[in-house]
Amino acid sequence: MTTDTSGTLDEALERLHTAGPEFDGWLSNHGPMAVEALVRHGRSHRVHHWLDHYRARLDDMPSPYAPVTAENWREALGDPRRLADWTLHFRRELAEHPWRTVLARWWPRLLPGIAGGATHPVIRVGHAVRTLLADEDGAGRGGAAPGGGSPRLAELAHALGYWAARHQPLPRLARSTAPGPAGEALDAVAPVPDQSGGIRTRLAQLTSLPDWPDAAALTGPEDVRGALAEVVRAATHRYGSHAHGEPVMLVHAATAPNAVLRTLPALPRELWEPSLAAAWSAAAAVTAAYTPRDPLPPARRREADAEEVFERAAAHGDEHAIKFADTALDVASWGDDGRALDAALRSVELIPPLR
Repeated sequence: MTTDTSGTLDEALERLHTAGPEFDGWLSNHGPMAVEALVRHGRSHRVHHWLDHYRARLDDMPSPYAPVTAENWREALGDPRRLADWTLHFRRELAEHPWRTVLARWWPRLLPGIAGGATHPVIRVGHAVRTLLADEDGAGRGGAAPGGGSPRLAELAHALGYWAARHQPLPRLARSTAPGPAGEALDAVAPVPDQSGGIRTRLAQLTSLPDWPDAAALTGPEDVRGALAEVVRAATHRYGSHAHGEPVMLVHAATAPNAVLRTLPALPRELWEPSLAAAWSAAAAVTAAYTPRDPLPPARRREADAEEVFERAAAHGDEHAIKFADTALDVASWGDDGRALDAALRSVELIPPLR
């Protein structure tokens, strides 16, 4: 990890906070996630040039619709008309309370809707929390953000607001036990019958998912952390042989549970086990929605190290390739046989570069 002493991240977040969380309809604004990953891996010098190209694609922040309050938040949950209202709500909460307190209050409320926005909101939260954990006082280095607080706290408000507005629980599902490691459990996930539509159409077809892991195997918080890391590793490795099904969307089978893993240290321990269950469901649901019926041979082994892999992704420029390389580097840092880095290079090959 590279510590940002240049103020680049705060400057980039301030530029991005004038934009909405979506553009061209339902497409998600990945800018805050990508610039955080670029800065974290020592590519601050690339950020503003990358953002000059990316920001031009984005829509401005939508206008407020109706304020979110302590009395009406339940009815506002999952209402995309309230994108700006939810962001303003969280900016007020973060101005009045420590960010960990706000996160702990809202995490269990938002967690059932982890699939909302194609899992992008929880991924954005994970990037925001990672930054705040690295800079615990949340002071930032880019000056005060409008409405109080730093750009980094403002980013958490935008991320939580996006999640609340796009909150979408999965359909009621039959559950079956999936014994064995996480990779075998993902292999046991049945593809949805019709893979011709968008993610909302695909997720609506879900009727069952395997449960993983067996709750009896979780004897403490470290077991939960280890199981969640196993989900991230398995989904990252699986991308190497299944990404041809949908190279952009299958990225999220790994990056969504990794966002939850990154958030665990900021959460009370009693929230860790339900976080694992939600992260597994998200990874399995994305796998069901986009997995091809026939895998390809695993991505070929390369001799590239982590630094070279991330540089390839940064030069490629696509936000999904950058985010996936960021997760693959996490997996590689835990001790890996090279498959995570190979999968990241496959994403660079399959995903069209930013133009």
